[in-house]
Amino acid sequence: MQDRWITDWPTSQRFPHYTRANAGEVLADPVSPLGWSFGWDGGIVAGYKAGLIRIGAYEDSDFNPQHPESVACFGGYFYINLSAIRMQGVRNPAATVAALDQAFFGDHPDVPAYVAHPDDEKPHLTAGIDAHTAWIMSGVAWPELDADKAKAAELRASRGDLSSYTDAQLVARARLVQSQLSHLFAQHVVSGSSAAVAPGLLGVVAEAIGEPSLPMALLSSIGDVDSADANYALWNLSRMVHNDAQLTAAFNAGLNDGLLRINSPFTAAWNEFIFEFGSRGPDEWDLRSPTWETHPQLLLAALDRVRLQTDAESPHERHREKAAQRDALIAKARIALADKPDVAPLLDLGLGAGKMMAHRERTKTSIVRVLHEARVAFRELGRRHGHDELIFQVLDSELDDYIANPSLFTNKLTQRYNEWRELFDLEPPFIIANATVAPLSQWARKDANIVKVAQAGETLSGVAGSPGIARGIARVVLDPGDPGDLEPGDILVAPCTDPSWTPLFMTSAAVVVNVGGQISHAVIVSRELGVPCVVSITDGTQRIPNGAMIEVNGTTGVVTIL
Repeated sequence: MQDRWITDWPTSQRFPHYTRANAGEVLADPVSPLGWSFGWDGGIVAGYKAGLIRIGAYEDSDFNPQHPESVACFGGYFYINLSAIRMQGVRNPAATVAALDQAFFGDHPDVPAYVAHPDDEKPHLTAGIDAHTAWIMSGVAWPELDADKAKAAELRASRGDLSSYTDAQLVARARLVQSQLSHLFAQHVVSGSSAAVAPGLLGVVAEAIGEPSLPMALLSSIGDVDSADANYALWNLSRMVHNDAQLTAAFNAGLNDGLLRINSPFTAAWNEFIFEFGSRGPDEWDLRSPTWETHPQLLLAALDRVRLQTDAESPHERHREKAAQRDALIAKARIALADKPDVAPLLDLGLGAGKMMAHRERTKTSIVRVLHEARVAFRELGRRHGHDELIFQVLDSELDDYIANPSLFTNKLTQRYNEWRELFDLEPPFIIANATVAPLSQWARKDANIVKVAQAGETLSGVAGSPGIARGIARVVLDPGDPGDLEPGDILVAPCTDPSWTPLFMTSAAVVVNVGGQISHAVIVSRELGVPCVVSITDGTQRIPNGAMIEVNGTTGVVTIL
């Protein structure tokens, strides 16, 4: 194995620490060469930098012009620059590095201590930071995100029949997508970084009134969370199966494409779902990744689990119940704050800032939908030249040469694909510290990670994500397309989650995730659906025995093996 991968970046001496925290739920697997060079280097990274500058905590001189220190690629794996992200805690008078670490990285033991750098403090940025923070807390609408969402829908509607496109037209359509990535990801960075404000403000309120679980409860069921919309739509689709004897019998007989042709109402509903949500899938930030549209079996597997639920387990009802509880807690908190005039305003400011949670999911949904249009264009390009999966081994800089003579690339892409697949066997370091990346030949292998299995009576502590307590059978699921024996009332134990996992949340009594912080995707969607959730249970998928009875306390962040 070579010691560096072709898309790997140099490390930064100015911002020397990197982490897989949060990055692991964005891109769990090694990024394909086309996914990184076309999607990330080709637009997303520039948007990341622009978004960080827009929040006021950074300026252009903070960044390396060629490899802006926000993210990076090592061993083909996606990393977030921990040192650079910490500037939001250093430079924002209302934040701290410790609070930011907790929100973004959880309680992982390997996170290096913050060491100040002479260029960290930049008092001249304070006014811009304060203005941005005031905007976050105002809770005002962000109509530009609605416009972005509408444009993403228009792009999807404009696709037409890709098989009628020439090779050059397919690449041109992908380039159109690429030109939008910087703007869309800048929006996502602004919303994502701003989402950390609400837990901090509500944490002060919680401490003042002696209600430590208050922030989680008040950030539950906030509504208008786009990444939850697919779950509600899938629930409606599942009711068609659940309440139809013919469809139920067909699903019981096994999952295959024939299910999509059983009756016209179901087929029509399925096609409508795919049109609207087909861009979702595991590792959806990588162009090569399968989605519900390109690999319908993924969605069928999720639907097969959700259809088993009774009508009484509707996520709509869960949401309404949690929303009512939330409203009651707000009223209770106002009474408790009546004699605390210094703290009382923080309640409404925190609730206003909480809208950033929904904004974060909207910005992600829009960019993923746009990125998907490049994905399907490249899939068509690869299909017609016999390079179905190999197309994603092409580098952005090679695209023009590729369409000039695709057959000349076959051997190169095959060799590159085989080398890329070897990266999947490696365990990426959770933390890369002090700008030092070990050669890939020295990285640990995933099959060598031996973890002690937790025994009955043992407790595992993580980060409280979504409040509530649930008991059930632990079902360790490593792939959302293969949920195994997950049944209604079971507890989903996953390595990390993105929107392709969240249909399984509806089936589960609770969710446990290996990594994540207080604003991770698993937490936001669990709160929206009213499902208890604990994140940052290190090696949880290996420590929690599959099939064991466990208790998940989403209020305290503790998982108990019963």
